[in-house]
Amino acid sequence: MVGGGEGAYIGNIHRLASRLDGHWQLVAGAFDVDPDRGRAFAIGQGLDPARSYGTCQELIAGESGRADRVDAVAICTPNFTHYPIAKALIEAGFDVICEKPLTATLADAVALERLARESGRFVGVTYTYCGYPMVHEARVRIARGEIGAVRTVQVEYPLEWMAAPIERAGNAQAAWRTDPKKNGRGGSIGDIGTHAYHLAGFVTGLKLDSLTADLATFVNGRALDDNAHVMLRYQGGARGLLWSSQVAIGNSNGVRLRVFGETGSLQWFQEQPNELIFTPLDGRVQTLKRGADEMSVDAKARTRTPPGHPEGYLEAFANLYAGFAEAIRARRENRVPGPIGQNLPLAHDGLKGVAFVEAVVDSAEAADQPWITPVAV
Repeated sequence: MVGGGEGAYIGNIHRLASRLDGHWQLVAGAFDVDPDRGRAFAIGQGLDPARSYGTCQELIAGESGRADRVDAVAICTPNFTHYPIAKALIEAGFDVICEKPLTATLADAVALERLARESGRFVGVTYTYCGYPMVHEARVRIARGEIGAVRTVQVEYPLEWMAAPIERAGNAQAAWRTDPKKNGRGGSIGDIGTHAYHLAGFVTGLKLDSLTADLATFVNGRALDDNAHVMLRYQGGARGLLWSSQVAIGNSNGVRLRVFGETGSLQWFQEQPNELIFTPLDGRVQTLKRGADEMSVDAKARTRTPPGHPEGYLEAFANLYAGFAEAIRARRENRVPGPIGQNLPLAHDGLKGVAFVEAVVDSAEAADQPWITPVAV
């Protein structure tokens, strides 16, 4: 692991999720911008002091010469560091698991996706919400045609945690997320809007044609948007609405997806993740439960406990790590991966997310808010 040391929320999530199924073991890391603090953290995690590195460069040099070198490196650092770290790792022959967004700029995303493709290295991107069983169930049912052709998609990701200027009160996580040099051009749209965009496309299979956006910064003095409204036009005629907000008081992690087709609809709410609401035209509303016998193979592959026993965010994250492990093993063994190793968010999905953010900001900054077609839609 690179980054994700003391006080880093997402680093601990990666560590917990990766260990949940026994596919991964954390054996090496460079956890902090302060080398001494990073080494101390690594040793505190039980790592061999010889594999507790001060920098990413030390990690690459140290692991490259080992017979038992690491199989993959998880990047859990701020956005602006993703590209140089991932590039160095790929060029050294390592597979990569990267936090989203893939990079802070579109040029870097294009270059990194090309490097991953041409090198043959595995690059997974942690779009967490496609790890939920009922998200896969929705994807399968839409592909089967159970709601007919998709007409409208509404996806939202509202949070309240930055409703006040906490970045000026010492909150380190908010500080880099509001700094364009570290976070990239998009604030809420880059941090959480990319999750919403990926979720909508993953479930529906729709490809974006163009978008127009309205960004707002409600907290005075903040350099990046903290609220975004985006209208989406998909290829084939479907329409979409996306809302991301870091200032929506009363919302802790309110990811919600609603898909309306010609003959029915599906709705999923991340704070009630074990249920999928299916409403057929002129039929009764059905609450589909995770773990039920009629669930798809895709959903069952990601289901861990019987109905009534809650599963949630950590398990969804662990499903990604289990999928990454299966995909890497299948590549090495020259076979098709099992269900858990399919439909994973990879480098091209990361590129599409960065291209989406760039197009949103371009649209919002234009005087007439034009419709813009993102690169790599």
